[in-house]
Amino acid sequence: MTVHELSRADARRIAVRAQLLDASRPAGLLDVVRGLTLLQIDPVAAVAPNADLVAWSRLGSSYGPAEATAALGKRTLLELQAMIRPAEDLALYRAEMAEWPERGTPSSWREYHRTWVAANDACRRDILDRLRAEGPLASRALPDTCAEPWRSSGWTNNRNVTKLLELMVQRGEVAVAGRTGSDRLWDLADRVYPDAPAVPVEEALRIRDERRLRALGIARARGPECQVEPVDVGEAGEPAVVEGVRGKWRVDPGQLGRTFAGRAALLSPFDRLVHDRKRTTELFEFDYQLEMYKPAAKRRWGYFALPVLYGDRLVGKLDAAADRKAGVLKVNALHRDVPFTEAMTAEIDREIEDLARWLDLELVLPD
Repeated sequence: MTVHELSRADARRIAVRAQLLDASRPAGLLDVVRGLTLLQIDPVAAVAPNADLVAWSRLGSSYGPAEATAALGKRTLLELQAMIRPAEDLALYRAEMAEWPERGTPSSWREYHRTWVAANDACRRDILDRLRAEGPLASRALPDTCAEPWRSSGWTNNRNVTKLLELMVQRGEVAVAGRTGSDRLWDLADRVYPDAPAVPVEEALRIRDERRLRALGIARARGPECQVEPVDVGEAGEPAVVEGVRGKWRVDPGQLGRTFAGRAALLSPFDRLVHDRKRTTELFEFDYQLEMYKPAAKRRWGYFALPVLYGDRLVGKLDAAADRKAGVLKVNALHRDVPFTEAMTAEIDREIEDLARWLDLELVLPD
């Protein structure tokens, strides 16, 4: 098979177009989620909830967060392991659930998950009985009869019911049926998931690799183990090399030879265009870190700086925060990685103004 030789510009344009961030905007939310394969849910909403911010970056102010709520309510979209996915994609995960422990995590963690769930089998059964009898419930309404507490060095330590529910999702036993505010409501998976036959595991993994590559455009064949959503794509697509970048890539052949027209876009720090920081550095030569976990004095770009896309380049970071009590979107700084032309400035400014309008907040610019 021919190995495609790509310039960095070629690779960037493939990635931007695959992520629905070129000049041709998608038609609606379902098209966005099907094209990207997922919207990541994250509790941080310094500007807006991540799933909504990613949708806005593609659709603009025509998108309203109520659309995602409605689609989840109608079950055209489903929440699975903190990702919003098209309901039809559940068939690609059901067979893997049946052979739990989960893939995509280091083997030591898989073994711990297996033994911990087994040690707390009575609590697992208590939860299933309560959901069967009462329907969707928040985790705090479910019994904690765990014989062995969950041990973690992080914020999940001793959060027994929450962790057990999340592992029961991986087992295909329970599912998120909805939300009350930020609280997840849990129910039996069979009441939430569509009744469709499971795709056999190896075929499902192949299809998921192919869909992930279509969403990324270009990716590594192999990468580090990542729980929930990998960054690599196995043997999907066709082989490629990128000028000036070491190693081998896989490219979506459907993206080759297409013309490119770009635009300006403001991205969530969790956006899939920049989620794989190594790929972002290699293809876009863009230096970026999410700095909300750093002390304020050590931040270069801000607590929740939004990467700024212009055409096929990542050109800066927008340090902004939504203060809903004050009714303002405050822009602290726009960090420019390259000199902005007048046209760039005008288009990026319009995106910032559109963000404030979409949030229904007054835009406050730095002095």
